[in-house]
Amino acid sequence: MKRRLALLAAVLGLLSAGCGVGSTGPVRAGAPASGLRAPGSEGHYAHLYFVGPYGIQTVTREVDSATTPQRALDLLLKGPDAAERARGLITEVPPIHGRLIATVDGGGVDLRLPVPVAQTTGGGGLGLSQIICTAANARVADGKQPSDVDVRVYEEGYGSPWTVRCNAAGNVVPVSTPSPSRKPGG
Repeated sequence: MKRRLALLAAVLGLLSAGCGVGSTGPVRAGAPASGLRAPGSEGHYAHLYFVGPYGIQTVTREVDSATTPQRALDLLLKGPDAAERARGLITEVPPIHGRLIATVDGGGVDLRLPVPVAQTTGGGGLGLSQIICTAANARVADGKQPSDVDVRVYEEGYGSPWTVRCNAAGNVVPVSTPSPSRKPGG
């Protein structure tokens, strides 16, 4: 029995010696890890939608404060940054004459286009999806998930809005009945 224990101890000793764990203690290996936030700190991000080789794609940009739908659209209209362009991302939102206005109302977003929708589609027809999904993924009251945010689109030249949502794949889908949280007359 003692022989088996001695053999077992010898095998375990050889195995632990081969694990690469030395007896020297800690060794300095460079600067501490970076890029991670300190516990309790809050980061703010804008989720913007651009077009890539395989369709519409979301990008996340760090910003200095919570992103409203209007602020997210302002960032979107500036186009992809250098790193995003290097990844093959482009925008299909053509230059829009006038101001896109997005306001949070009743847990949804009122999106006012200064031009008819036909002028916001760009070459491949994804420009409007970029606009709607970017607005829906910004900070909206009531803590709704982006896919549950009603975006009410007001077109120049049309009286009543039409309501859509942006699903998780970045596709715009119509909403047959707007959410009941919509304020009358707004």
